[in-house]
Amino acid sequence: MKILTVAGARPNFVKIAPLMHEMRKHPSILPMLVHTGQHYDRAMSDQFFADLEIAPPDVNLGAGSGSHAEQTAQVMQRIEPVLAKLDPDLVLVVGDVNSTLAATLVAAKLQIPVAHVEAGLRSFDRSMPEEINRIVTDALSDLLFVTEESGRQNLMREGINPWKIHFVGNVMIDALEATRPRWERSGIFELLGIEHGRRYAVLTLHRPSNVDDGSTLAGVLAALQKAARRLPILLPVHPRVRQKLSQAGGIVWRDAESREKLPDGGIVCVDPTSYLDFVALMSRATLVMTDSGGVQEESTMLGIPCLTLRTTTERPVTVTQGTNRVIGTSPARIVEEVHAALSRSLDRPEPPPLWDGKASERIVRILLDHFQIGAARAAVA
Repeated sequence: MKILTVAGARPNFVKIAPLMHEMRKHPSILPMLVHTGQHYDRAMSDQFFADLEIAPPDVNLGAGSGSHAEQTAQVMQRIEPVLAKLDPDLVLVVGDVNSTLAATLVAAKLQIPVAHVEAGLRSFDRSMPEEINRIVTDALSDLLFVTEESGRQNLMREGINPWKIHFVGNVMIDALEATRPRWERSGIFELLGIEHGRRYAVLTLHRPSNVDDGSTLAGVLAALQKAARRLPILLPVHPRVRQKLSQAGGIVWRDAESREKLPDGGIVCVDPTSYLDFVALMSRATLVMTDSGGVQEESTMLGIPCLTLRTTTERPVTVTQGTNRVIGTSPARIVEEVHAALSRSLDRPEPPPLWDGKASERIVRILLDHFQIGAARAAVA
């Protein structure tokens, strides 16, 4: 059984790692990996492959950056001959990036079955490009693996055949738990001058709705600078945001290996960290602030309070059963919520159902059963 997995961006790499490791345990599966090249610099690609111990991809499409249309079209054009040549029995896609959508569209038109990991998540905000990617990918997929109950309910409302839907848990948590012994030994604290027990916050900021509009970004940064009077805020800078932040005042830029003591306050920008270092930073943080989906999940599993700088979340279980609060981008609200989060005590919640580090095992077992049933039917026919 040839399973071709497609990945293109940092969140994809985290999700495919446990899946690739699990598939390689089964002699009846030939796993193949296509890297679309959506994230192509070392900090956003090669380092994650090393951290997550993912073997080099079988094919790198080198699609690169561009507008959503350009990037999607590049991946579609470049992956079609790859699928025709490798002739997989199944294309496995993860998440909601442009690479996910592009691979699904091409595979569906070539009549190759598609399995979507992390299916059914909905923000109900179609101004988010990821929301369009999720809806189309789910509509075309043959197997849909959901991380939380809301995903199953969303797919059922959209008329998806319930036999296609499988509640398996969260592969992001598989990666988190599998690498725990390594990120717990991270040396990032010494490099950034963070003493044990030091209070600090971790911030990620990259979503176009937050960083591409100058007035929105200015308001968010002004609020965060006020909040940073209470404790320093560490911001690993996404490559697409660096130029915008470099023009902002009141921000400290720090070499990741400077070993200078972390200041008592302010926003401290550092280069993108590795996966292991970033999880380590979150694990000891007093507070996490983000506009990322995956960070909402990781902080929930780590039991760290999280403030999501968006008006919606496609991961509601992180709110109902986790540590997450969705607060939007109003400057006054941000300051208020940071102060409240720093003042309240938080009991670590129980992990959401099936977030137990075994999602990839369930997915691979379902894939094996699916193909065994298909082979049996073909033999009878």
